[in-house]
Amino acid sequence: MTYTLITANRNYSSWSLRPWMLMKALDIPFADRIEPFTADSNYEAFRVFSPTGAVPCLIDGARTVWDSLGIALYLADRHAGVWPADEGARAWAQSAVAEMHSGFSALRNDCTMNVGVRVAPKPMSAALQKDIARIAELWGQGLADFGGPWLAGPAFTVVDAFFAPVAFRVRTYGLDVGAAGQAWVDRIIAHPAMQQWEAEALAESWREVGHEAELAACGTITADYRTA
Repeated sequence: MTYTLITANRNYSSWSLRPWMLMKALDIPFADRIEPFTADSNYEAFRVFSPTGAVPCLIDGARTVWDSLGIALYLADRHAGVWPADEGARAWAQSAVAEMHSGFSALRNDCTMNVGVRVAPKPMSAALQKDIARIAELWGQGLADFGGPWLAGPAFTVVDAFFAPVAFRVRTYGLDVGAAGQAWVDRIIAHPAMQQWEAEALAESWREVGHEAELAACGTITADYRTA
């Protein structure tokens, strides 16, 4: 079985990180193909390999699977360990993954992902404060109910992968997710796969105007560790 996972820029693409991190952490082999964001709209270029004109996209032989959640569900049918083994933990993880996939719009908009920088955020909107409080609550619940050190118990699962981009956002913007949440952030950022993603992000020379404008709107850059 040979998969190809198509993702975009390491600095920017939070959706790409989710299945990439999942497959790396669970030792699911794949060919790693990067299609960087190079224009205001990459839709037509990405339509060559993705029906939605977006990444991530998983190629399995003649079959194309798109969307980070679609890819996770596809892999769960074929590989052990994607979801927690415990029924209660699995039910919680499924709900948490769905909540991340469909929600937290203020966090996405006001704290855009950029791995290689540190930002003093602009004054937080009530919507952003609500999103951050909910994330702290959700992570704290998972860690308390299932014993940690991962969000749904002793093993890394898809729920950790789905919140991996949030861990980078917490660090970039200095967000307060509580002591338990911060311990999980520190743990996942220290994971070898996250370290690899970060190293590749810092080495990227690509800059895309739209993503950089989004970053500038989020606050003031206080440090930039990316390749010049």
